[in-house]
Amino acid sequence: MSDDRPDSTPPRHPAPTPGHRPGPPAGPEWPRQPPPGAAGPRRDGGPRRWPGRHSGSLLTGVTALLLLAFVGVVGGAVLVSMPSARGRPVVFPTFGPPPGAPATSPTPAATSAAPPRASGPFDGTPAAGFPQGQAGIVLPAAKRTGPFTEKQVAAALAKVRKVLVTARLDRQFMTGDDAEPLVRQFARDARAGMRKAFASDTFAAYATRLAPGARLTADQPRVQGRISYRATKDDDGIRILAVTTNFVWSYAFRTSSTVPGDALVVVHDTVVWSVPHPDDVESSSTGLWIEDANAYAANVDCAAYDKGLLDLGHQSFDGPDGPDLDAVFDPAATLDLPDTC
Repeated sequence: MSDDRPDSTPPRHPAPTPGHRPGPPAGPEWPRQPPPGAAGPRRDGGPRRWPGRHSGSLLTGVTALLLLAFVGVVGGAVLVSMPSARGRPVVFPTFGPPPGAPATSPTPAATSAAPPRASGPFDGTPAAGFPQGQAGIVLPAAKRTGPFTEKQVAAALAKVRKVLVTARLDRQFMTGDDAEPLVRQFARDARAGMRKAFASDTFAAYATRLAPGARLTADQPRVQGRISYRATKDDDGIRILAVTTNFVWSYAFRTSSTVPGDALVVVHDTVVWSVPHPDDVESSSTGLWIEDANAYAANVDCAAYDKGLLDLGHQSFDGPDGPDLDAVFDPAATLDLPDTC
């Protein structure tokens, strides 16, 4: 895992290391309205714009430094990371339940040296107890938060849920070549960067695309996770509703193996979705942006995921070099797992 803590200098590309490669540079600045009490338009009459040092504060898929690192479980796994820009709150890769809430744990995995045959792709894994498809994406109650009204919070949460459904569960989107059904759900000013992300492999931190020839079963993906939100500001005073999602997505692929877990590719992602206050930015920038994203894929084909695409790996989850099975399926577990690719 890279350290996402902001510092006094803009994020820089690290020196290349095995299994790592830098992503595209920061994207264009945003036009915005002045925050309450701020100075008016520029003297030249043009719209105020975010300073260059803030170009990574509210991000599309390619407006920040992105790293692709091979880390993982069995069959290979990959961590895609989009560090946040300086001046933004630290975002950790995973989080547990809020204070006072009972901790949850996945269904215990079989530990026998000779696991029972699985009659279904999720049998014998923690995902067997996960909700199916959209049922696993449960929104928290919308409440007035900072300058955002209850109605604005509810609208932002609905946007995030719709994007999650398209990006991670819509089979037509996952198997097709057209990214527009997802891109159109973001702010107009974010869309050019999103399209660049889908022309490369950096979209994998927040969206699923299948590799050519990869075949899912008819089973709905199993989904487990949670969503939280809070009001914050950037360095320039732009008021933001930050919605953080942390989910494990388990996809069942066709295989002849009956070993529990052999048919599954598991993606664990944490994403911070940003919605700027409409009074603080130009109308073209209102709506949804991606600020920060990390994603880990387990039991994945390494060569396919190096291109941002999902396909089934060729080893079992019970491999000798793999981490604890429960950690792979646990949204509260770290994304920083051993490299086996």
